[in-house]
Amino acid sequence: MTDTDNGYPPHPHIGGRTNALRALAAWRMEWPGSPRVLAVTGDSGSGRSRLLTGFLMLCDPEFRKQLFLDQLDPATVPPELPAPAATNARGLTAAQFLWALADHYDLDVDRVEDVYPALAALGEPVPLVVLDVDQAGPVRAADEPAALVHQVLKPLAALETVRLVVELPRPLAAELADQLPPETVQVIDLDTPQWADPDGLVRQATAALDPQFGAPELPFTVDTDVRSSLGTAIAQRAGTSPLVVQLAVQCALTAPEGFDPADEEQLPTSVSSVLDWHARRMGADAQTLRHLLAPLALAESDGIPVDLWVRLAGAVAGQDMADTVASGMLLAGPFIRPVKDPEDATGRRMSLRLAHPAIGEEIRAALPQLHTAQSRIAMALLEAVPQQDWSKAEPYIRDHIAGHALAAGLLPQLLTDPSLFVHADPVALRAAVEAVPLESLGAPALTYLRTVPLLTRNELPALGRAALLETAFVEDGLADFAEAVRRLGLELPWRTLWTLPVSGVDEVTIAQLPTADGAVRPVAVAVVPVGTPGAWQAGPADDETVAARGGLLVHDLMQSYLYPPADPALLARPSEDDRAAGPFGLSQGADYVRVWDRAAGEPVAAFLSVEPLTGADLSPSGVLIVATQSGVKALHITTDAAPIAS
Repeated sequence: MTDTDNGYPPHPHIGGRTNALRALAAWRMEWPGSPRVLAVTGDSGSGRSRLLTGFLMLCDPEFRKQLFLDQLDPATVPPELPAPAATNARGLTAAQFLWALADHYDLDVDRVEDVYPALAALGEPVPLVVLDVDQAGPVRAADEPAALVHQVLKPLAALETVRLVVELPRPLAAELADQLPPETVQVIDLDTPQWADPDGLVRQATAALDPQFGAPELPFTVDTDVRSSLGTAIAQRAGTSPLVVQLAVQCALTAPEGFDPADEEQLPTSVSSVLDWHARRMGADAQTLRHLLAPLALAESDGIPVDLWVRLAGAVAGQDMADTVASGMLLAGPFIRPVKDPEDATGRRMSLRLAHPAIGEEIRAALPQLHTAQSRIAMALLEAVPQQDWSKAEPYIRDHIAGHALAAGLLPQLLTDPSLFVHADPVALRAAVEAVPLESLGAPALTYLRTVPLLTRNELPALGRAALLETAFVEDGLADFAEAVRRLGLELPWRTLWTLPVSGVDEVTIAQLPTADGAVRPVAVAVVPVGTPGAWQAGPADDETVAARGGLLVHDLMQSYLYPPADPALLARPSEDDRAAGPFGLSQGADYVRVWDRAAGEPVAAFLSVEPLTGADLSPSGVLIVATQSGVKALHITTDAAPIAS
């Protein structure tokens, strides 16, 4: 069965796709026999996202007011129900996607694994539309689209209360469908005859050529008959791809000189042929165009700054491309789009991206040595870091060099600089590091990997990341790396004095201990299980109550020294008056401790823990001790630390 509109006007935004819209409307109204899960797929550029955007317009109460619904095919218009939740997976990791779902449905969960039972417990149908699965994740080489399908979409689709529409590449659509009963899922492949839309492509091409809709006035655009014939020819040559239609029209309008609308055989049939056709008509070598576009095809974000694009194009080509870029904007123009920096109020900082991901797929597939190209890009980015100071690096370089290094197989060598750990976007860097086999990572990278969940979960700025990494390096015995963090020029809220790995710590307090030379030393006292090596006996051996409390580990507060067992009666805790006289106060949660400046009433330090805290205390001199079931650490609060956001 081919697509047909049965005489009704087409959808005003997508111009067709009637069969697919009918299936989507039946899904939304839960029509008897309609599948609970729809997997919308097709080649990149087949119009998957555009179809779902048009469908969501029909579901949204505000957009519905702008559409003449009574003129459309009734079978394509869903009933007036609350709009289904819609989320775009672009750039998101699987965990971020789940947290976004939890936020949307206001689920009270502490772990991403809890999202599924919480959704099931809602006790009502949960309609959800997921777009751009193929663009999931901040790092392409980490293959986050597959992880999103395996870790998130399959479990979601298995929930009886979840009604799911998801847009994804063909192999992943087949994988998702294979996991579900046939009556539960339907695959809508927009390139197959049942779901293709040849009439819609003709309308698209003809409208794009029409001066009424913004096309320039040219002989083949102002003549109605010529325009109609050309639009039909472009659509027929494009097969089932709206993207090829779009690019073919843009290329013709960019360089209309010498264009013969009657020569249908010249018209492109694929993204690859559009690239070659446009280069040939511009009098350029097709490889030159691909070299210009290669950095954008290999980009790890929504765009590359213009000045950096020139450098990276030269790196990929192996020669200076500055003059080629300067003179080649018409050559590259139909395939790129400008992107404004949202943080640049002046509007002067401009980035470029490809007009569609399918262009990037074609460029990458045709690169003869993809690994070499990524290596050259990674090295060019590294050379562009001023004085090798990551705090001064261009944001794209700082945040995305790891993605390029991962694709080039060079990432482990890069993961030795604490400054990169501190200043790079932790979400992107984490995704890249997690894609490397553990056995290939050095000790600093393993420390980062252990700590980074705190950095991403709490969206910490560079200062907060530096403080937690300084402590983590001390914990892992990497003193040189901890010292390197301290030398970064950031005003850290603390200096980690020591860490004590020990299991089963139940409590920790500050105390004072007289020593043999007559001095009195401040100490940290940890309550640990009986029999812990080096533990003091808390009382008489025959006192069961005392034995049940465990033993005591007594550690010097200011230096790494564990005192040998002695009489616990020697230990003296500071009085409440002593504590109140100190400059800092303490507040504690399940997995965090916050230190306050008493005089200013401002927080000056916030320590976050992966594990739940079992105890915390603060000495009058400003040494914070915190304990978990796996150990104790001491942090000397910096007296001139700047206030932090609470």
